[in-house]
Amino acid sequence: MAKTFKKDLQYAKFCAYGFLKNLKFFEAFLILFFLEKGVSFLQIGILYSIREILTNVLEIPTGVIADVLGRRKTMIQSFVAYIISFLIFYFSSSFALFVLAMLFFSFGDAFRTGTHKAMIFEYLIMKGWENQKVHYYGHTRSWSQMGSAISSLIAAGIVFYSGNYSLIFLFTGIPYILDLLLMISYPKELDGEKIPFDRKLIYQAFKDVVQKLGRSFSVREVFRALGSLSLFSGYYKASKDFLQPIIQTLALSLPVLLYLNEDKRSAILVGIVYFFIFLLTSFASRRSGRFADLFRNLHIPLNLSLVFGLILGMATGFLYMYDFPLLAVIIFPGIFLIENLRKPIGISLVTEMFDKKILATVLSVESQAISVFAAIIAPTIGWLADVYGLGASLGFVSLGLLVLSPFVMLRNRSVGMTGSHSDTQHRNTTVAIF
Repeated sequence: MAKTFKKDLQYAKFCAYGFLKNLKFFEAFLILFFLEKGVSFLQIGILYSIREILTNVLEIPTGVIADVLGRRKTMIQSFVAYIISFLIFYFSSSFALFVLAMLFFSFGDAFRTGTHKAMIFEYLIMKGWENQKVHYYGHTRSWSQMGSAISSLIAAGIVFYSGNYSLIFLFTGIPYILDLLLMISYPKELDGEKIPFDRKLIYQAFKDVVQKLGRSFSVREVFRALGSLSLFSGYYKASKDFLQPIIQTLALSLPVLLYLNEDKRSAILVGIVYFFIFLLTSFASRRSGRFADLFRNLHIPLNLSLVFGLILGMATGFLYMYDFPLLAVIIFPGIFLIENLRKPIGISLVTEMFDKKILATVLSVESQAISVFAAIIAPTIGWLADVYGLGASLGFVSLGLLVLSPFVMLRNRSVGMTGSHSDTQHRNTTVAIF
């Protein structure tokens, strides 16, 4: 019988980490902040692309550093970089300084993404709960989405009462300082297998990691698994913030709260919409394990969710283009739900394919692939939005990705399940080559 995980102290810390990490008060207002500063959609896309490219460049080296030198120290460096980024955003008004802020934000993302997931899976291995990956990661991720929901309401209140988008970056530093302190309290066992600081040993460790990655990527289905997970996550990452101007358009078209100025009316509706979106994504993430259990193989829900998510994006764009902002606002959150439903499933599948000793590196590769897609998609959406309008841009970009999606769909029916089924039902993972 499958061993069920326990909600112990470390489980609470993992959940608290996600909750605090997602108290990004700027998230629901980032594009509106840029637009207020006179930044065009194309420039916004370029900023997003810069963030993703820099994160991309740093992903694998920082993942290897985490595996070799210790994951906790890597995470602490991540939060320091984030805090510096928030301060630059708060004090800046020019595109050039926003680029600098994105540089530090990229350092934060690169040191964090993949590393904390590896710590979670390391803990599951220590406890003998490997078969609970989808359920456990889905639970901890649901707290991240809950943090985003609360963050939206707090951010709306800050913007409403201060009338200042910049202030939300200053307030974001508070939970990130708390997360930094939380990371210091993590047990040393979650650092993984470290080696002494010796150049020869470090070089050999780097060499071993690269060789293991090379053997893993020699299997075509590994590419498809990473491609499926990364394509949609990159699309989600590049497009999700463009919901903000759509909500703003809807807020200004509604005959309510007319005694308030445009910024305050937008702040109220943006905060409310994002609050309910992240409540739903929290629910979706928590139920991802149950959703995965409905299918015999993980490739089925990953393929279905990829296609359906892109169709929702296409529908949102065309509805907004033809002046149906209310329907667009109703449909667009479906992309958020699908991302949080499929992410734990995809991550669990990817971790089944690799040696646990290089998990931080592997998951950094996955994050790097997401960055590649986001870096391409974000400026494309921005440029098309400046030329043809935001609705047409979202619609045609989604359609183009839908056409390309068959190239990353999983076809190997022997890709195993990692949900709560027994090992005899799903441990036939033929693509695991370690």
